[in-house]
Amino acid sequence: MRALLFSSRLTVLLLALTFLMVAPPSSAFPAQEGAYLVFHNFSPPESLTLCGEPMPLENGRVWEMLDREFTITVWDRAQVFMWLKRSGRYFPYVERRLAEEGMPDDLKYLAVAESSLLTHARSSEGARGPWQLMTRTARSNGIRKDHTMDERLDFEQATEVAVKYLKRLKDKFGTWTLALGAYNCGEGALKREMKKQGVTDYYRLNLPLETERFIFRIAAIKIVMDNPMRYGYSLPKEEIYRPIECDTVSVNIRVPLHITDIAQALGTDFKVLRELNHKILGYYLPTGSYTIKVPSGQGPKMADVLNDLTKVASHRMQDDSYYVVRRGDTLNHIARRKKVNVATLKRLNSIQGSLIMVGQRLRLTP
Repeated sequence: MRALLFSSRLTVLLLALTFLMVAPPSSAFPAQEGAYLVFHNFSPPESLTLCGEPMPLENGRVWEMLDREFTITVWDRAQVFMWLKRSGRYFPYVERRLAEEGMPDDLKYLAVAESSLLTHARSSEGARGPWQLMTRTARSNGIRKDHTMDERLDFEQATEVAVKYLKRLKDKFGTWTLALGAYNCGEGALKREMKKQGVTDYYRLNLPLETERFIFRIAAIKIVMDNPMRYGYSLPKEEIYRPIECDTVSVNIRVPLHITDIAQALGTDFKVLRELNHKILGYYLPTGSYTIKVPSGQGPKMADVLNDLTKVASHRMQDDSYYVVRRGDTLNHIARRKKVNVATLKRLNSIQGSLIMVGQRLRLTP
């Protein structure tokens, strides 16, 4: 059995090596020379501007920093293909908003560097969404962030905040390069380093390595995505993701409504509504005024659907055999208020642990 297994693995290995050895050569892809597999290097451009500002590539260290990020980026094949595919879905909106605000089109590559255009991206530092906004930045710019909703995960809303924030950083620091640096490390940190070092030129500042690499990563992404064919990326138009067609509806939710009930009323699924509305964190539409997205053509139905479901939910809230979780509630608080044992609450509602969500309807009696 071991000999057979070894023989099978050896066969697979020999076939793989044979494939590599006979692969057709290309100027952009690995080629065969003799018995060795050769990769042809790509070189970054000799001159480059980012957001209309020239990058001093005559400075050896600057050139090497760009070369590093460019080399890493241009050979990250799967990732670049995904960037190109997702750009068809998200770039049109960003490009339009940047043009309307008179801001450089290159700023769209910031979202690629931050999140790879993934709306659900998160960092270990607490940044969330396609533009990786921190909670404080988001809230100071009108974004709702609580345990029921995180509007940083909504692409359009997050883009509005990012555009507004970048514009303010540019006004404060004077150049887009410094604005991008401040976006990464924080405006306070950048301001302190500029004061301590007596330098206002980004490329002469000694900053955290992550921030220094950040500018060059954005530049490298721009180089490749501006001219993908030059670097061996050929993607048919039909494989580029299109913007998702949907209706955006303004709502004013007075009582929490279960998303499944709304989905069924619209003839769709919970999954569809949740994927259209990543900002909704639980199973319920939380109270308050905001916008939600529904499948294309379903928007006109929402007023009647929400009105009917609100009546039902209001009636349920008056039913003494149930309790609808409110903000600040815990199982212990509910148990004391309703004179029910916590263990009973968990058993009646199939709760594991102690997590409950605002709007959740808890059974109080068997």
